[in-house]
Order: sequence, then structure tokens, then C-alpha cells
Amino acid sequence: MYFYIDESGHTGLNLFDESQPFLYYGVLRSKLNLDLLAEQDLKPLRKRLGVERLHAADLGNGRLVEIAQEINKIKKKYGLGFDLYRVAKADHALISFFDQVFDQGMNPAVPWNAYWTPLRYVLLIKVAYLFDEKTLKMAWDARISANDQKAQKLLIEVCETILERVSDIPDARSQEIITDGLSWVVSNVDAISYNVDTKKDALQISPNLVGFQSVMHGIASRLGKAKTKASKVIVDRQSQFNAAQEYIANFYHEARDVPWAIGPGLPEMNLTHMPTIPITCTAGTDSVGLELVDIYIWVFKRHMENKSLANELAPIINGQLHRGSYDEISINALMNRWGEWFQDLPEPSKGDLEKAKKMIHEQELARKQHVQN
Repeated sequence: MYFYIDESGHTGLNLFDESQPFLYYGVLRSKLNLDLLAEQDLKPLRKRLGVERLHAADLGNGRLVEIAQEINKIKKKYGLGFDLYRVAKADHALISFFDQVFDQGMNPAVPWNAYWTPLRYVLLIKVAYLFDEKTLKMAWDARISANDQKAQKLLIEVCETILERVSDIPDARSQEIITDGLSWVVSNVDAISYNVDTKKDALQISPNLVGFQSVMHGIASRLGKAKTKASKVIVDRQSQFNAAQEYIANFYHEARDVPWAIGPGLPEMNLTHMPTIPITCTAGTDSVGLELVDIYIWVFKRHMENKSLANELAPIINGQLHRGSYDEISINALMNRWGEWFQDLPEPSKGDLEKAKKMIHEQELARKQHVQN
């Protein structure tokens, strides 16, 4: 199977550009090598439009309509499947803050079960409620700063601001956990390892790299279902993130046989079907597959953002309804996914409640020592 990967909405480490609130990754797949076989199909389309390459943003609705039928014929001819991934950039900044500050492995004032079970998503959503854009920008600036003194000063200010708002949360237990966790950070700010060591390291926590991890897991899922291997994974060449993308792909390949259990009730990370070949970073002008995935991303993005889209382009979306998939990293996506999970939980038995109370009591004895200190 061949995979062609491109992105849209790239703003690097600037997560608060109002014109680009989301980062998109599109993955086009086929059992055939599009770069070898589909050139014959795209060449006459380029000639008809008078362009060297089919770039959707340049062509727009009007010109894409002229080749819409041919694009659908290409889909059927080569059995194209398209998967889309989206990262809400501002939510990524919030999730990044939460995963550093409330990680119970780093912050002993946080209860074990509040981070290493699905209760982490309940706590995350309540923490999110206490942020405004100004405070979130400050938290992200601290996260990507390589200057420890500056980052720690900003982080303390963020924590103190959130502590002033904790009473806005209605339940006492969440107030207690957030207060204890943030207070510990203020008193031990140099122990939390909140910020990156170098500007280069900041790229590793960008939405681009987080989204690319979702892409790799999606590819592994496709390969597992098809019971096949990847012949080639082609990524659009761009200087800023290709090296980090290669690192992630290689890491997943090397760790294919390692079990990744996170915590009870949380999904395990299964790397069994990750590609066994390195990714290939290729210029978009040199890949027909990348040329096609650019069109798919543009059409789907406009559809999702309720922007003007010609009716003639709708078949491009409809043709993927049963062939493609969609995944999103955002607070809303987490609420939808885990809200259903919590609703479907069975009522605990009397014995289960007794075990839970005993476990929580033991956790609290250990945790409160750090809170009191």
C-alpha cells in the first residue's frame, strides 16, 4: 500500500493565528504507485488548465470544477482512500499545559487516579474552563521558551491566575485537586520540567508533530486491517519538520514490539502494524500522489469550515464516506469521545466501592504529604 501525506493550516509554533485555527493532515492511499501510474491521468488536466501543477488553493472552486469529474474517475481507477486529521491549535496548547503540570509522575500533589485513568479527561475539561486566551498564550509561551528563568516566571503567573479562578468550578473535589496541583508547581517550579531545552526541541511539541503522530497511527491501523505492509510513505518536503517526522516514524518502527499500556481504562498504544520502511520526504512538484492529496485536503477543509464549495466538488467528499476516516485532537473531541464512555459505565458493586475507597484513602495519605510540605 502507498501513502501520500500533506498538511494545511501550518503556522509552526504560532497557535493563535485567527485565520488558521486548525492544522490539517491529509493521507491519500492506494494499492498502486500513483507517482508512476497516475502521471498519465494528470498531465492532460494540467494542460487543460494551463498550469504546471494542480494546486487547489491557486485553482479555487471555479477551476477545480473543470476537472472534478476526472478527479473522481482517478479515484475509482486507482481505488483511492482518504483519511483526514485535524488539530485545534489553541486546544493543543491547553492539553500540552495539562500534560506537563498535572502529570502525576512529575507532580506528586496530583492523585494517581486523576491522571492515570480516564478521570484525566474530566480534570482536563475542568482545567480548560478556567483559561482565557491571554492566560493560555502565556502558558504556551512558557512551554516553548528555552530560557528557564523566563519560562518559570510565566508558569508561576499562569498557575497563580488559575488558582484565583478555581472557585468557579462547582465541585469541591476538583477544586482540591487543581489547587493542590498548581500550588505544588508554584512551590517547585524548577522540578516540573515544563519548558523545552532548545528551540529545536520546541518543534517536537508543535501541532505539526502531534498531528503527524495521529497520521502514523492511522496508517498502522489501515495496514493492520488490510493485512499488508507499506510499500512507500511519501511526505511533502518542507525543511522545518521533516527531520522530526522522520524521527517519529523511526521511533514507532523500532518500538513495534513494545507494549504501551498507559493506565486502567485508557487505550493502549499499539505499534504492531507501523510501517517497516522509513518515510520519504518528496517535493510536491515531484509527486502525483501529493498533487492529488492537496486537492482532497482543500475540498474537505472548506467543507468542514463551512466555506464556499462548488456543488460539482461534493462527489469528491461523498466518494470517501465509506472509504475514509476522520480524527481530531481538540477539547470538544475528547468530551464527545469520553462523555459516551463515562455514560456507559456500569454501576459499581458494593465490593468494588469498598476497594475503591481503600485505594483512594491510601493514595491520599501519600499525596497529602507532598501537599503539606
